[in-house]
Amino acid sequence: MALHRQFSNDGKELIIAIKGKFDFNLVQEFRQAYSDVGDQRPTVFIDLRETEYLDSSALGMLLNMRKSLGKSVRAIHIINCRPEVRSILDISRFDKLFTIE
Repeated sequence: MALHRQFSNDGKELIIAIKGKFDFNLVQEFRQAYSDVGDQRPTVFIDLRETEYLDSSALGMLLNMRKSLGKSVRAIHIINCRPEVRSILDISRFDKLFTIE
């Protein structure tokens, strides 16, 4: 599976890890991963440690997630980016919309 979703034991953190290519092929799976965040208003972490490739559809999916979740989460962090993925996020000015670590 190219996408893995995991809540912390207390429900305050949701980690969505993406392995391989983050592109349009993951649109349904990615949407399902954040569709039910519960009542805890978790902090969402998008872990790109194993993401080799990110395209414009992935950027769109991140924006749709941000819009969809709105106030139902505390924050959205994009973490563990490889340099080539981080470069795409920086060029796209995603550092203005998300916390990138």
